[in-house]
Amino acid sequence: MKIAVLFGGTSAERDVSVASAAQIIPALRTLGHEVFAVDTATGRLLATEEQRLLTNGVAPEPPSVTALDDARGRAIAFTPGALEIRAADVVFLALHGGAGEDGRIQAMLDLAGLAYTGSNHMASAAAMDKDTAKRLFRSVDVPTPDWMMAPVEADSVGQTLRWPVVVKPSKQGSTVGLTVVRRPVELSSAVANALAFDDEVMIETFISGREFTVGILDGQALPVGEIFARGEVFDYQSKYQPGGAREVFPADLPTTECRTIQDLALRAHRVLKLGAYSRIDFRRDANGGFWCLEANSLPGMTATSLLPQAARAAGIEFPELLERICRGAIRAC
Repeated sequence: MKIAVLFGGTSAERDVSVASAAQIIPALRTLGHEVFAVDTATGRLLATEEQRLLTNGVAPEPPSVTALDDARGRAIAFTPGALEIRAADVVFLALHGGAGEDGRIQAMLDLAGLAYTGSNHMASAAAMDKDTAKRLFRSVDVPTPDWMMAPVEADSVGQTLRWPVVVKPSKQGSTVGLTVVRRPVELSSAVANALAFDDEVMIETFISGREFTVGILDGQALPVGEIFARGEVFDYQSKYQPGGAREVFPADLPTTECRTIQDLALRAHRVLKLGAYSRIDFRRDANGGFWCLEANSLPGMTATSLLPQAARAAGIEFPELLERICRGAIRAC
């Protein structure tokens, strides 16, 4: 197959996207595919540019607002023709956050009639918007923490949600812009921090407890994974820096609890109408209840990311996972 890998872009998760592409591209090439790399911020990469960009890794912090604004100012106009991807058999979306995951690029690829990985534009948009996603979760009895949308007074937050709460951008991933707020006086600064990354901010009840994740592939739930972060949340540094977290697949859970969380993950995936794969994240409270935090329509795709780890626990190695994703996208087109 001829495969165009779209990555990079101008979202706060740009570095994460670059890291995904850095492993997706060589893995697909080992399978004999013709692969070329396209940064949606700058265009198709020459071999030397690819080598330079795809070896940088993920910095301890997401790109600054200034750096992202500069990238947006230099960004090319994204059209499939301009990016020379019309000849590709399939477009592999190694994008995270922003226009890459919220349905805008998916809509343009649909208009161009191109096969692409992940979910369609409607499902991508619903999953990215946490407020919308949580409403859909509740419609199919998937428990999710109570929430409010800013602006809201601290007194109202305390009465409705109780402290502590999680303040986060409504349409962002990788815990970018997220703060755990324990006192009313901290709320306004946390909201301001989140607003730097999105124009809508969610304030959500903080669920203390164990953290789990469930990958979905071709309509089946993969083995449950447990995440042991070094802090109370699985934050940006824990996700992408060495030693930031320990992930265990399969999780040490009774079979009945594994089936429960897998069923909840499948319900969340289906109500959002997600595509061939996704990842659904949960917390388990002290009483044993599972709470759905969010759905990821384009989860991280390095070989050690959570979805590939879950696939490996099911006997599916990284190159095979990528092959299945690509061929599924072509069938669905």
